Amino acid sequence: MNKEITLSVQGLRKTIGKKEIIHGIDFELHRGEVFGFLGPNGAGKTTTIRMLVGLIQPTAGTIEICGYDLKKNFTEAMENLGCIVENPELYPYLSGWENLQLFANMLPKIGIERMNEVVELVGLQQRINDKVQTYSLGMRQRLGIAQALLGRPKVLILDEPTNGLDPSGIREMRQFIRFLAEQEGLSVFVSSHLLSEIQLMCDRVAIISKGQVLQVGEVRELLGQQERLLWKLSPLEKGTAILEKHTEVTVTEEGQVITAYVDGHQTGLWIQQLVEAGVMVQEMNRQVPTLEDLFLHITGGETID
Repeated sequence: MNKEITLSVQGLRKTIGKKEIIHGIDFELHRGEVFGFLGPNGAGKTTTIRMLVGLIQPTAGTIEICGYDLKKNFTEAMENLGCIVENPELYPYLSGWENLQLFANMLPKIGIERMNEVVELVGLQQRINDKVQTYSLGMRQRLGIAQALLGRPKVLILDEPTNGLDPSGIREMRQFIRFLAEQEGLSVFVSSHLLSEIQLMCDRVAIISKGQVLQVGEVRELLGQQERLLWKLSPLEKGTAILEKHTEVTVTEEGQVITAYVDGHQTGLWIQQLVEAGVMVQEMNRQVPTLEDLFLHITGGETID
């Protein structure tokens, strides 16, 4: 079944002066998914986001939002897009409701009914009339998202939405973003350097390094490609020789043997051959990588931070 594409980026490039800093980026967002955009500082995340939201012009390539070309049909494209780039712009001495009202006045056909809807959606009913200066960072983020949702966008772009939040706030924001995708049907594009959060939050992820997208895919699939089996065998040399007949083998300094992850049937056959050859299988564990492991593998050791 084909999934509805809400954001399409093709051949996106950006040159500043004589230096090309974004090199032909391609990816798509689907309706109702959370899409992670991962990369270290200087990788090109912010430049890409600024092009997606129309703040700077691409040198080449196309951006389509719900079928509208951002360059040719800017107004129609932007009507389907909500975003928070860096921190939400709020007036601390005004109430949450007054901040929302100011933003609503800039949009066509946004009345009190829609304002009440977004306030309820982000869970600020009890505090919306309090001054923003009394809000926690998480509440300010929610109010910013409420502003971004006023125009009923189909795509929501969030730049580091959990930045500065405590663990409880991070968990709440993660659950809220999942709710927006699963219950409201939004496509949520999340830029972040918190690998563990992206792993928990996102359906798919794009990994960007030095202005290039290195890999795009479902989080589970990408991690599955890196799964390994750790074996502890005695005698080590004999066991290693048997496993080498079936797959690529790495022996660690601690004397553990690492092989590719295979299904239970193949694993059973390998164990049978080892035992029949007089090799004791002292231990065999499945090693499931983290997104950080995957990122370091793909980027050749480049770190996020």
